[in-house]
Amino acid sequence: MNGLSAVTSAPLRADAAKDQQLHAAAEALEAQFLTEMLKSAGLGEARESFGGGVGEEQFASFLRREQATAMASAGGVGLAESIFEALKRRAGNAG
Repeated sequence: MNGLSAVTSAPLRADAAKDQQLHAAAEALEAQFLTEMLKSAGLGEARESFGGGVGEEQFASFLRREQATAMASAGGVGLAESIFEALKRRAGNAG
């Protein structure tokens, strides 16, 4: 790698790292949204799902969160991509 290519590739790596951070934030926001949607849909409310007990509500929330995170990681409902593009535009205007 010569000096010129090192200088020109550094901003590209910085942009890629920033995009990766923005995409991770967008995916986390979609996962949180999906968690609330699953909660509203009643996922984990059936007493039979964990056999009852005092900690069932808490563990049901963990289940919803993990399912929502898996859904968002697999593409979710497309919300993360929209959020990512909006964040990227804002970051571009701010920088």
